[in-house]
Amino acid sequence: MSWIRRNLSGIIALILLIAVASFVIYWRTSVEDKPGDYHVRKGNYRLEDGFYEEAIKEFNLALKKNPNHEEAYLGLAITYLQMKNYDEALKYFNKTIEIAPNMAVAYADRGILYDRMGKYELALKDYRRALELDPKLAKGPGWLWRFLHNIPKKPPTIKQRADYIEAQLKKPPEERILSVPEIDNKDNRLYKY
Repeated sequence: MSWIRRNLSGIIALILLIAVASFVIYWRTSVEDKPGDYHVRKGNYRLEDGFYEEAIKEFNLALKKNPNHEEAYLGLAITYLQMKNYDEALKYFNKTIEIAPNMAVAYADRGILYDRMGKYELALKDYRRALELDPKLAKGPGWLWRFLHNIPKKPPTIKQRADYIEAQLKKPPEERILSVPEIDNKDNRLYKY
């Protein structure tokens, strides 16, 4: 009995360690809305931190668990877009939309891709479709998101960009200003679900 009393704090610490480890294992393996969600979350963290290769690895692990995981395809598309690998990004945006045709953010982000590629008519079409599916996208990011990402000034929304593109496309081609690289390259915000 005296041995137990002398080692009581160690025994309690061991029990707590086992309990925490069991919870973490349970959480990682069992608490997913659908197979692959854990890897999608990890991929999103890697993507936000700029670790693109690691993000790709996580999104692909999610797809091994669930070949139709639309958020994993969206994550891959956004990652490739950030890497300026536009062909791969387009492939994965198209796959996302094929699997989830009502996912507004996929259209918004594919619109951003088309915009960066200079395919303004396609960008406008996707921006309008995204806003049709989810009118809240017209508001853009709120103050909390901007605060957390250290963005003091509210960036343009896809609605503002769509309206601008539409107005420019009505002008004669020689009068259009559809891209201003020093401004366009500053707005790297993409939409997530």
